[in-house]
Amino acid sequence: MDEELYKENILDHYKNPRNYGEIENPDISYFDTNPLCGDELQMQIKIKDGKAEDVKFKGKGCSISQASASMLTEMIKGQDMEEIKKIGKKDILDAVGLQLGPSRIKCALLSLKVLKAGAYGLKTEDEEEE
Repeated sequence: MDEELYKENILDHYKNPRNYGEIENPDISYFDTNPLCGDELQMQIKIKDGKAEDVKFKGKGCSISQASASMLTEMIKGQDMEEIKKIGKKDILDAVGLQLGPSRIKCALLSLKVLKAGAYGLKTEDEEEE
């Protein structure tokens, strides 16, 4: 995909987010922010038979943070929780598909940070580097 198509994909996910909303009685619910940009994100997961049966997010912020959250929910919905655990920084940045500066990388990775902390109590690779 060329850069223009990636930009269109980000705008599409931002304007028409997938899996936006809340889950009644989620098994996992976690909220965090990106203080650099003011992004806020909550992710909720309903687990059945070890898989992410339903995934929803709510938030506000820049197009990159909200689009990457939408993309991540599409990636993990229906997936085994052990497989989800393996998703890393590269997977998110590849999905976004654009060269991002350091502050924008934090925007893109907020969804991964929320997922990992909420589901596994883990830090992302990006946080470990700080």
